[in-house]
Amino acid sequence: MTRGVGIKRIALVTDFGAGIYVGQMIARLSDGVPGLPIIDLLHDLPPFRPDLAAYLLPALVRDLPRGTLYLCVVDPGVGGDRHGLVLEAGGDLFVGPDNGLLSRVARRSPGARACRIDWQPPGQSPSFQGRDWFAPVAAALCRGESPALRQVAIDRLSGADWPDAVSAVVYVDTYGNLMCGLQAAHFPADARMQVAERSLRRVRTFCEALPGEAFWYENALGLVELAVNQGRADRVLGLAPGDRVAPPEAVSADSAG
Repeated sequence: MTRGVGIKRIALVTDFGAGIYVGQMIARLSDGVPGLPIIDLLHDLPPFRPDLAAYLLPALVRDLPRGTLYLCVVDPGVGGDRHGLVLEAGGDLFVGPDNGLLSRVARRSPGARACRIDWQPPGQSPSFQGRDWFAPVAAALCRGESPALRQVAIDRLSGADWPDAVSAVVYVDTYGNLMCGLQAAHFPADARMQVAERSLRRVRTFCEALPGEAFWYENALGLVELAVNQGRADRVLGLAPGDRVAPPEAVSADSAG
């Protein structure tokens, strides 16, 4: 495992939401690596759902600058027997629980390497290991130090056998848009999505849809996203994180409806 020399920033990705937890993580990291930028990238992932966040994470980091350590915590098994993980993939490092959260990044990154964390800090809180375990490991890696790590094959990671894509809503943004665990590039331009009684056409961007129209498009992360122009797709379509959706399908002009 390459040590984190050359890491230019730390990005936090969690399901913590607003409250007291993110600030504690930043304080611990700032003490460990003073002067290194720490970015609040995302803190409203669906709570307790690493199986959903796993499909958003590789899309989220796809176009971001290399040399980033992503500290990722969606950890319903905190304090249990799941392992801690350091993943080296695509010029970045990822630190977090081995519960499937990092599995899609690992599977989609040629040459990715993973290590389980064999070091445990003394006096840590078993209920806040993001602050007391993962943050100190992240800081040590950024300093060029290497805590006790044990390499593990990518196909031995939790979630390694999950499908490469999932036909479900994985994230709802502040506008009510619904991101799905599907890569839009895999579907033709004329494909439509059937959602309840609606047949949604594909558009390039919002201005190509009428106000109030529901549609799907390829979002800035490369994912299939359901949206309503000047409205909330989550309310209009009645969908929430984890809900299944039918993948886009090409249809004939006669059945487009």
